[in-house]
Amino acid sequence: MMNRILNIFCHLAAVAALAFTMTGCGIYGKFKTPEYEETEKAYGDVAVEDSTSMGDILWRDFFDDENLKALIDTALAHNSNMVTAKLMIDEAQASLKAARLAYVPGFDVSPNAAYGYDINGNAGAWSFQLPVNASWQVDIFGKLTNAKRRSLAAMMQSQEYAKAVQAQLVATVAIQYYTIMALDAQYEIYKETEANWRENVRVTEHLLDAGRYTADAVYQAKANYYSVCNSLLDIEQQLHQAENQMCSLIGKVSGTPIVRGKLSDWTTPSIIEVGIPVEVLSNRPDVKQAEYQFAQAFYAVNGARSAMYPSITITGSLDFYSMIVNAVGSLFEPIFQQGQLRANLKIAKAQMAEAEVAFRQSIIDAGIEVNNTVIALKTAQDKTANYAAQVSSLEKAVEATQYRMQDKNATYLEVLTAQQSLLTAQVGEISNKLSEISQVITLYQALGGGCE
Repeated sequence: MMNRILNIFCHLAAVAALAFTMTGCGIYGKFKTPEYEETEKAYGDVAVEDSTSMGDILWRDFFDDENLKALIDTALAHNSNMVTAKLMIDEAQASLKAARLAYVPGFDVSPNAAYGYDINGNAGAWSFQLPVNASWQVDIFGKLTNAKRRSLAAMMQSQEYAKAVQAQLVATVAIQYYTIMALDAQYEIYKETEANWRENVRVTEHLLDAGRYTADAVYQAKANYYSVCNSLLDIEQQLHQAENQMCSLIGKVSGTPIVRGKLSDWTTPSIIEVGIPVEVLSNRPDVKQAEYQFAQAFYAVNGARSAMYPSITITGSLDFYSMIVNAVGSLFEPIFQQGQLRANLKIAKAQMAEAEVAFRQSIIDAGIEVNNTVIALKTAQDKTANYAAQVSSLEKAVEATQYRMQDKNATYLEVLTAQQSLLTAQVGEISNKLSEISQVITLYQALGGGCE
């Protein structure tokens, strides 16, 4: 019996030796990330001055607002997309474990007992069987290996997906946080404007009584006042909606207090480095996702090739009661399936080509995102000084026209125009500040930040 088992293994070893001479067929190859010329030039005309990138900074160190950190922590724990991404990792890990266990022989036990009688009906004896059956697929042609490697790539892809979700969530919560504070700042501007314009109505009515202005001046002043009152109501509504949006992001019910500071507390990083494209972009979770999708397609091609080769399985059984041992080696060679198998290989190759195109495009898109964000950030920063000078000039203009109005040297239209221009500039200054903050956060995410 042992000689039979040894003979089976000897024959299988001979088949294995023959199989390993066919490694050029591509069934054992490992995936290697290709290098593209586009990666080096991905940032376009954005200057690279340092090899370091602000995307390497942990998000807890990047943000210095403790209220924001608390909101991000809550979001990472309760956001539905984040929870789902973690569950997808669990699924992929289970699939990988199953693929690894495919190398291990399978065992099953089927005990049975029987009681026999002779032909005369006389009592017989009990007979027992306790067979243990084993089955082992020999991975000579790489079917199990490629399946395992594909499952590993799928698990890595799910991990990168979770990182991408986290990075997006960190950036979204941060931008929403500063959006709420920008609305707070605009609300204060409108409240101050409402008080000033109410006073303007009083002064205009006083000048009407003194015979220095006509009624149409009072009506126009009141119309502007009611306009800013409506704007206050609009800001209140926008604040309520923005707070509810934050509640959704952090997985809390509507009305949960959003503790926050002031927009003026933000400090723009003194040094903003984008790093070297080939190092930074290759670590972005969305790019890594596309890379692992490419790897899965690569191993799917290997698997399609492997399917054209025989399947070798060793089965055996041992009955502990009769002490009988059996071992059988079987070889399954697909003969009438070659048309389907060749079609499967062709499909797998096409899907691999599609995955490579998607991977290459992800690098291009990532570089363009960095380029666009850097330009947008620079534009917002360049506007900052202009807005400050504009607001300062208009404040002086409003003050001057009010004095002239009291001396009857300015019309009410001049005063209203100056006040309206000041309000527009003040709101624009806040919007530009929010744009600058948002672009810094977006650039941090585009460089791979927030996914640790």
